[in-house]
Amino acid sequence: MPEDIKIKDEPLNETMEQEDTEEKENDEDTKPIDKITSLKTLGPFIASKDNSANTVYFSDIPQVCKDEPCMLGVDEAGRGPVLGPMVYGIAFCPIKSKQALIDLGCADSKQLTEEKRDIIFDDINTKEYANTCIGWAVEIISPNVISTSMFRRAKCSLNEVSMNSAIGLIHAAVDQGVNIAEVYVDTVGPPEKYQDKLQKIFPQFKITVAKKADSTYPIVSAASICAKVSRDHALKVWQFPEGLKLKSNDFGSGYPGDPVTKRFLSDNIDLVFGFPRLVRFSWSTAENALADKAYDMEFDEPDSEKPKYAGPKLTKFFKGTTKDGEVKREPCRLLKERFLDSCVDF
Repeated sequence: MPEDIKIKDEPLNETMEQEDTEEKENDEDTKPIDKITSLKTLGPFIASKDNSANTVYFSDIPQVCKDEPCMLGVDEAGRGPVLGPMVYGIAFCPIKSKQALIDLGCADSKQLTEEKRDIIFDDINTKEYANTCIGWAVEIISPNVISTSMFRRAKCSLNEVSMNSAIGLIHAAVDQGVNIAEVYVDTVGPPEKYQDKLQKIFPQFKITVAKKADSTYPIVSAASICAKVSRDHALKVWQFPEGLKLKSNDFGSGYPGDPVTKRFLSDNIDLVFGFPRLVRFSWSTAENALADKAYDMEFDEPDSEKPKYAGPKLTKFFKGTTKDGEVKREPCRLLKERFLDSCVDF
């Protein structure tokens, strides 16, 4: 008879423990994320939202930002591209904590590499010297919302969309209890006109609107970095409801001059419905691409709500008066059709 075979339990136990660990990790990865605590959680948070609508997110508000006078900076990312959302960002911290922004390396986000922006964003959320005195918020404005705003009958220009977002974020910061004293904004259009508008809405704040404010004021630079990093990751995790399986490097930067973006627009036209939701239909680049390939559409005008016959006009009863004052009116239709006359003399 063959000798009894002994089965060792240790390798089996180790395998089961490893599987349990992997299951736990997978469960953690699939958990819905409702808070951004680092760069790692930014993408999953954005991916969990409906990209056909705007998303507003506020970080935790440091207590010091409620207790002490703060400066607040406003800037945007993604204003020019034909693809993807435009993101407005704000950052705020006590006026006396300006050094924390300098230590983070806040500078114009366009002058920083993507890697450096990601590092600064992560530090804002994870480093104690930063997250205890700096707060931030973003509004991710869907390309769908941008297009419908610009195409609706009561048109809303991109400048108006931008200003409404900035004003809304400032209002939200006030509602969250941020003790704002100074506001610095990277301009949209003429800075003087924009500053006057904001000053009327927020007379209690000292407001500065300037060109290239993101390279002049560190607090605006911080807002710019939060906006730019949020847009970059929104594109990386973009989900196509149309069923397309594409990565962000398949459609390029989104700017009209990018060859990869041009190729994406050319290759992803539905002849009836146009482009995927990622595309801003209101951009001339998109309109021109559709004009070359898509089917021409004709829409019937809706029927007038007015009835075809609303009876005789009131003015008809005042017509027919001669110079002498004699009234000559058309006979009543009822009498006319029956060859009858109106008689007053017998």
